[in-house]
Amino acid sequence: MTSLKDRIVLITGASSGIGAACAHAFAQLGSRLIISARRKERIEALVREIKEKHKTDVLGVQLDVQKQPDVESAFSTLPKEWQEIEVLVNNAGLSRGLDKLHEGKIADWEEMIDTNIKGLLYVSRAVIPGMVARGHGTVINIGSIAGQEVYPGGNVYCATKHAVDAITRGLRFDLVDSPVRVCTVDPGLVQTEFSIVRFRGDSERAESVYKKIQALKPEDVAEAVVFCATRPPHVQLAQVLILPTAQASTTLVHRKP
Repeated sequence: MTSLKDRIVLITGASSGIGAACAHAFAQLGSRLIISARRKERIEALVREIKEKHKTDVLGVQLDVQKQPDVESAFSTLPKEWQEIEVLVNNAGLSRGLDKLHEGKIADWEEMIDTNIKGLLYVSRAVIPGMVARGHGTVINIGSIAGQEVYPGGNVYCATKHAVDAITRGLRFDLVDSPVRVCTVDPGLVQTEFSIVRFRGDSERAESVYKKIQALKPEDVAEAVVFCATRPPHVQLAQVLILPTAQASTTLVHRKP
């Protein structure tokens, strides 16, 4: 196990769910954290919580990864003591709706594409050159089973996660001559705010997604992310698919009677 004590870990979309769970998991290892998200009050609260609970350094950054100039500015102006990012967890992402493609909302498509694909690219472009220059680092993209399969109503969301998979594979090609590792962790059903966001606050509809099934917890995914990041330098966990035991595919889930 490679120690990440006092090493800098950057997590995007860290204000809740998988991102917040990853922040706590790395903090337990003694890592120094840069946590970013759009919701300033959530980030500030998480910074306080982690400092109090884990006694480690945390830098909170309010950031919308959809905005490339903001991403570039945020990471080009980091204080000197925060510049050597060892682990990048590209977690920021979302889904909107379950409309059929020909009935879909253009604004929903753009938000998913701008966050899930372009946001990941913007952050990667800003952070990875430093890893290459220093000769070490790990990039962990949070993908999805939706990046390996397609399900009804998932058209554009699935396309964005397929893109994450393709970008991850392409990046691994680009970095094969460097010591920088490239991993993807692809969860199935995880009980987070994901469905609340997808259904724009409709909690009843969101709850139905996880009804009669023991879904993954954000902490389950965070454990996999930390495992990827702490392997010996010669070990690269290229892809981890993590599902609830009751899920076999995007469309086959066993729900208790």
